[in-house]
Amino acid sequence: MNRLNPRLLGLAIAGILAAPAAHAEIALDVIFGSEVSLEGLFQAEGNWYDNDVQDLNGTAINGKDTEFELRRAEVILKGKGTMFDWVLGYDAKADKFLDANVKWKLGTSYLVGGQYKQPNSLEELTSTRHNDFISKAMVTNLFGVARRVGVAYGNDTGPWGYQASAFGRELTRNLNKGQGFGGRFYYAPMRDNGHILHFGISAVDYDTGNDTSRWRVRPDADLSAVRLIDTGNITNTDRVRTYGLEGLWVGGPLKVQGEYMRSTTGRTGATSAPDFTGNSWYVYGVWNLTGETWGYKAGLPTTPLPDNPESGMWQLGLRYDKTDLDDGPVLGGEQDNITFGVNWYWRSNFKLAANYVRVNSTRRDIDDDPNIVEARAQFYW
Repeated sequence: MNRLNPRLLGLAIAGILAAPAAHAEIALDVIFGSEVSLEGLFQAEGNWYDNDVQDLNGTAINGKDTEFELRRAEVILKGKGTMFDWVLGYDAKADKFLDANVKWKLGTSYLVGGQYKQPNSLEELTSTRHNDFISKAMVTNLFGVARRVGVAYGNDTGPWGYQASAFGRELTRNLNKGQGFGGRFYYAPMRDNGHILHFGISAVDYDTGNDTSRWRVRPDADLSAVRLIDTGNITNTDRVRTYGLEGLWVGGPLKVQGEYMRSTTGRTGATSAPDFTGNSWYVYGVWNLTGETWGYKAGLPTTPLPDNPESGMWQLGLRYDKTDLDDGPVLGGEQDNITFGVNWYWRSNFKLAANYVRVNSTRRDIDDDPNIVEARAQFYW
C-alpha cells in the first residue's frame, strides 16, 4: 500500500481541526484579487467478501475475507477571481496530484491549462464526494479517462455546452500516459432544480503509450485485489478510441442516470492482429427519502445539502451495470453487477454509505459469482 506523505497528512489534519462544522470550504485570504480557500476530503472504507471461486482479497495479502483502507486524503487549494480561477490538489494517500490548473473565463466560454479531468465520463466528472455509489460503475473505471495534463476550450450557455481537449500524461510521473484528444457535448432542455433532463455524447482518441494494452476491472469493489474479467496483455497496440453516450433525468427526489461506452484498441498488422473492442454500460436510480432534489451546473448534477442538518439527508440507490470484454480471440469475460446502496449525508461535512453488490461473471467458461458488502465513512470540507 502507498504510504502517506507526513507533511501533507499534517496539513490535511490541520484543515480538519480548523474546518467549521457547517461550511464546505475554509476561506483563507484574498491574494491579488483571488479569493483563496482550502478544501479537503477523507474517505475510509471496508469491504467484506463472500467469495465464490477466487479470493477477492487476494491470499497473498492477509488470507482474510475483509479489507480496510484509508482510500483518500485530499487537500485542495482553490482561487477564484474575476477573470481567472485556479486549483491545486494533492492526494496524500495515493501520493499523486489531483486537479492542478488555471481557468481563464471568457464570458460563457473558458480556456483551461494544466491537469484536469478529461471530458468523456459523466460519472467521472462528478465530484468523488458526491458519487452515488461507493465504487464507480465498471464502465467509468474501465474507459473513463481521468486527469491528464493538457489544454481545453469549452462553452456553457445553460441549455447546452461542450469541451474540446488535447492532453498527454498525468502530472505525477509513472502513472497514465499517452497523447490524445477528446470532446464532450451536452444538451439539457430541462435544467431547473428538481426538473432536469440531460443528454450527452463524448469521444476520446489517444496513444496507448506503449505496444501493450490490458483491459480489466474490479467487481464494483475498489479494495478488491482481483479482477474477475481481464483481457490479459494485448500486444502490438497503437491507439484507443472510445465513444460514450450519457443521460440524466431528475424529477423531484428521484434521479435516474445512465452511460454507455464502446472502446476500440487499434493494433498494427490487422491481418494477424485484429483490433479489440469492448463495451460497458450502467443505469441507476437514486431516491432522496428526505425529499431533497438535485441542481444542475455546467453539464453535471449538483448534490444538495440536507434540508434538515440535524437528521441529515437519506438516499436509497439501485444500479445495474454490465461489461463485455470478449471479442474474437480475446476472451476477457463478461460481468454484470447489481448494487443496492444507502447514503446518509449528515450536516454539511459528513457522509456514511453502505453498498451490497451481487456479482455475476463468466470468463473462459468459468462462472464466478461473489457477494460483496462495502462501507464508507467520509469527512469533507
